[in-house]
Amino acid sequence: MNQELEPKHKLTKNQTLVLKILEKANTPLSAYSLLDKLREHGFKAPPQIYRALDKLMEFGKVHRIESMNAFIACEHTLCEISPMTAFTICQKCEKVSEVKDEELSNYINLRAEKFGLSAPKTNIEIHGLCTNCLST
Repeated sequence: MNQELEPKHKLTKNQTLVLKILEKANTPLSAYSLLDKLREHGFKAPPQIYRALDKLMEFGKVHRIESMNAFIACEHTLCEISPMTAFTICQKCEKVSEVKDEELSNYINLRAEKFGLSAPKTNIEIHGLCTNCLST
């Protein structure tokens, strides 16, 4: 088998279940929403969800939307953990889109360096109205 096609990280059953729910979701989900959706699969307590989410974030498969205290599946196949992640968030319908922009990432890193800041991880959230919500 081609090594590039092999999964980099073997997911546990719980990680796989959490990731599948997030991939099907139309909006970011909180850990407690995930717990409610996964009770029938044997999830009983928040720590089970948080352990799975922590590993999925470490593997670059899930992102945390800080302002919403919620999580989304990564939109990019084979997405590697980047020093900068950015999201557009509609304030009306709560649609979240991941922004993959190397130019933006480079700019943020240069600004941080200019102020003597080492910023190994940066999350940017751009809030506004999506095209659909603007037209309604």
